[in-house]
Amino acid sequence: MDVLSKLKSIPIFGGFDQGSLEEIVKSSTVCEANPGDRIIEYGQVGEFLGVMLEGEAVASQPSTQPGEPPRELGRLKAGQYFGEMALLTGELTSADVTASKPSSYLSIPQVVFSRTMSLNPRAVRDFAKTLADRLRSRAENPGERLTLEMAWNHAEDPYQLSVGAAVGHSRVLVINCGSSSLKYRFIDGTSHSSEVRGLVERIGIEGSVHKWTGPGGEKVEKGSIANHADALGSVFAAVFGKAGAAGKVDVVGHRVVHGGDRYSAATLIDGDVLAAIRDFSRLAPLHNPNNLMGIEACQKLLPGVPQVAVFDTAFHQTIPRFAHVYGLPFELYRESKLRRYGFHGPSHQYVSLMAATHMGRPVSELKIITCHLGSGASVCAIDHGRSVDTSMGFSPLEGVIMGTRAGDVDPGLVLHLITGMGMTPAQVETMLTKESGLKGISGLTGDMREINEAADQGDPRALLAKQMYAYRVKKYVGAYAAALGDLDVLVFTGGIGENSSGTRARICQGLDRMGIRLDEAHNQGRHGGKPMQISVDGSPVTVLVVPTDEELMIARDSVKALGTGEVTSIIRAHEKKPIPIEVSAHHVHLTQEHVEQLFGKGHELTYRGDLSQPGQFACQETVDLVGPRGRVDKVRVLGPVRPESQVEISRTEEFRLGIDAPVRASGDLDGSPGLTLQGTAGTVALAKGVICALRHIHMSPEEAFSYGLRDRDVVRIKVEGERSLIFGDVLVRVHPSFRLAMHIDTDEANAGEINQGALGVLESIESRPGPQRRTDIFPVARM
Repeated sequence: MDVLSKLKSIPIFGGFDQGSLEEIVKSSTVCEANPGDRIIEYGQVGEFLGVMLEGEAVASQPSTQPGEPPRELGRLKAGQYFGEMALLTGELTSADVTASKPSSYLSIPQVVFSRTMSLNPRAVRDFAKTLADRLRSRAENPGERLTLEMAWNHAEDPYQLSVGAAVGHSRVLVINCGSSSLKYRFIDGTSHSSEVRGLVERIGIEGSVHKWTGPGGEKVEKGSIANHADALGSVFAAVFGKAGAAGKVDVVGHRVVHGGDRYSAATLIDGDVLAAIRDFSRLAPLHNPNNLMGIEACQKLLPGVPQVAVFDTAFHQTIPRFAHVYGLPFELYRESKLRRYGFHGPSHQYVSLMAATHMGRPVSELKIITCHLGSGASVCAIDHGRSVDTSMGFSPLEGVIMGTRAGDVDPGLVLHLITGMGMTPAQVETMLTKESGLKGISGLTGDMREINEAADQGDPRALLAKQMYAYRVKKYVGAYAAALGDLDVLVFTGGIGENSSGTRARICQGLDRMGIRLDEAHNQGRHGGKPMQISVDGSPVTVLVVPTDEELMIARDSVKALGTGEVTSIIRAHEKKPIPIEVSAHHVHLTQEHVEQLFGKGHELTYRGDLSQPGQFACQETVDLVGPRGRVDKVRVLGPVRPESQVEISRTEEFRLGIDAPVRASGDLDGSPGLTLQGTAGTVALAKGVICALRHIHMSPEEAFSYGLRDRDVVRIKVEGERSLIFGDVLVRVHPSFRLAMHIDTDEANAGEINQGALGVLESIESRPGPQRRTDIFPVARM
């Protein structure tokens, strides 16, 4: 089949040059489908653009009415395409595509299509116009929005957490280097039966041991392993045989403990990243140097293979400043970066996504507390998918009691050990990290299994250790439920969290009034490697046991980093188009109902002046905001009216009003605080709707496609001036009527000394979050 000639005859590819078409054909796969074969499933994550080459397929959607047959949307014939909406929105697929005749189609990876399209301006314009028209049409169709929402009911793996979805067809080697050990896992996306897991211990010490499990079963090899390079040589021999690893690995993912405040996502390793990891060794002297050894050894043994750093600290970079700054002189935070960083990030993120998948809801709608309880232990508060607090702090020593670590200790006690008892700092460090926790309290061991056995036999110190452990975790659960303001899900994971039903019961005991109610029979059950509900049916808070898989999360994030690396390459190859930086003052969006309550029956908003985004305008009307502590008067109302009222204020105004508003994207209001609005004709008491807007950038579909971006990507923006700044955690919002501009609030602008009229440029993509449920995506603005 002459695929190239077929593509040239399809209008959508008319704007591509010859070289781009050849690259698409080279990088894509021709797939065959028999009648009845499902090509795309409703609720699936969109990963490719499909082009029908021969045959016919039917696009259909499940009926919104029970018992009714699927609704046929249309028939796809040769030359037509499908899966294109995911290129722009990143949402779950909203239809089944099923072959109705013997068919063949070209599966084009999204990143390949985006990269080649970005090089062809005409193709960008044509494709953007086609999708913009569809988005406008969809926004006006309530049935389309309902179908998008229902896709979550059909989604089996929306966050791509199964092995096959996590790595696709990539071959991934995961490396976790300690000072004298090397833990690894090899996942072959082309042959899942080839997976190998192993551990090399006592590197550089007499009696080195390499244990691994693979297709040939469990094996043990003893001998002399002098350094990490030798250890990797032993790993490669076990995994790949005498032929070696050359050409058999697509990416190596490295667990790196500390990424400081610089990295909020998995990152392709280059010279700058290596230097940063080395610099952050001062914050993690026991971990980062060992992680570096593994990276450098892999670079020598696998030249040219991409290496990715997956940081323990990255997931926690969304913790707000008021939660991550210690009560020390502020200069120590500003100049020496002494702050709460948090760890176990891959585990907390993995189990939160698994919990959301189990519940059939997007993580962006949930308030979750995750308890990673093992030899190391930490608790994390997750608000709408973002870590907002965690028990580990500057180091993994802080927080709950652990196997051999003390957890929270009065700093005065530490000083007393040194000044009053004559211990050296090194002795204190050894005691706090290796001789405390469960081991120190029980006098036996840091292993909860052995402590349980001793407690069952009446050992009073073992029983005390169990009581103290559960009590400390329970305190953090209560504190984080208060910090979140509500709680949907409580998750237990880690060796203790997954396997000690007694510990779980002790932690949850007495928390009924918080909505945490265990089902004892379920709690005694076995999870079988899958999420297991242990709360009673109908409990306000769902309590789950979720087995963690940090290595799979590292593999998944490493593969995703290759994709985001491609997007960053597109961004940096693109002409540096200036992006206006607009300082967004406080404002209010209102429903028509609230407009009439505040300004009189039948009142309509009065136009005052255009805003930068087409169809949006400032109104003559203002309202006064009244909070528990104070008020902010004459806050401008913006039009047009919205489906839900919303108030956007700065951090400074939060303090004045006496409320803590979460940092959220516009429209993400669940769990946010309310306040009272006062107008000229009445008042409105909002139960929710007050947020501090997440910094964001508006783009049209054409601009997004030209950069290789899609809606809800998170990017970095560089702002030049007297002091060059890079803003991270900038949310991309795409709409057919948007005009390119970045919005930051007044506090951020003042801190960065940025005035209206400042310009920035796209620097890189930071992350590409998973799909979200958006029933009001792309609303049509009307004057």
